[in-house]
Amino acid sequence: MATAPLAYIPTAEPVSHHVRARQLLKAHPEVKRLMTRNSTTALITAGCVAAQVLLTYLLRGQAWYWSLAVAYLVGAFICHTLFVIIHEATHNLVFKGQWANAAVGIGANLPMVLPTAMSFRKYHLKHHSALGHFEHDADLPDHYEAKLIQHYAIGKAVWLFFFPIFQVVRTFRCRSVVPFDKYIAANWVAQIAFNLGMYLWLGPAAFLYLFFSFWFSVSLHPVGARWIQEHYLVLSPEQETTSYYGRLNGVHLNIGYHNEHHDLPGVPWNKLPELHKLAPEFYEPLLHHTSYTKVLLRFLFDQEISLYSRLVRGEHVASKVAPMVPVAE
Repeated sequence: MATAPLAYIPTAEPVSHHVRARQLLKAHPEVKRLMTRNSTTALITAGCVAAQVLLTYLLRGQAWYWSLAVAYLVGAFICHTLFVIIHEATHNLVFKGQWANAAVGIGANLPMVLPTAMSFRKYHLKHHSALGHFEHDADLPDHYEAKLIQHYAIGKAVWLFFFPIFQVVRTFRCRSVVPFDKYIAANWVAQIAFNLGMYLWLGPAAFLYLFFSFWFSVSLHPVGARWIQEHYLVLSPEQETTSYYGRLNGVHLNIGYHNEHHDLPGVPWNKLPELHKLAPEFYEPLLHHTSYTKVLLRFLFDQEISLYSRLVRGEHVASKVAPMVPVAE
């Protein structure tokens, strides 16, 4: 009989990234030179946004299933790169000024139809500072999600398909994050203006391809497996962050180097492989993924993995012990 967790896995250990960052900086002070910015990311943003607008234009007047197919096969990958750019801008890794970075994030958000970039910024920074703390980390699934989905493949597939909705709902429990500010207001204004322009130019059909691209990029799609790859206990019951060293790092700006990023969030995407090479003794021993497709399939069909396959720390674990449910082999 295999076992699947019925509650989060409690840990009293400090966040591994905070510990490893101190050790890494002591052993390799030269890595501090990697903490810089990469303004080239803004040019990549412009290219990706232009590509999405061009594809939207080319698909005008086509049957809906062409928009669906191109969104899954092409648009999801472009949109996921735009998400990575929003992530870079969140950490102020493009330009020096906060508004300049916000502008890049808002610009990258435009082809996604829904204004999410600046809200992501607020909750993601809290995710870094409070990793695994249920009350503050919106990356952790809610109890109702885990109990509803359990460890069955069909449930996990449905959950991942509707992941964007679940992610939004989670934010309501994170009361330490102020849900609105001037950056979010600017995000909404820019998004409404872009959407209105696309509607007047290409009509309502323009949103079909753009919305499908956004949805697939964060849901039931190989690139959507990144949400599983990063912090779910797929390879080890103790390693709370797992990197991905596969070919799609070349497309998605090294977003797979997740241990490296959490250790030193001030290192931009183009310097993360160099960080890994400068400190191999810290990263080579860690388990890692090489295929998003394999991550996706294992998550779906391995009944030992559930949404509770996450480490949780802080006050929340005091009343939550992680029992195991038997699963038939």
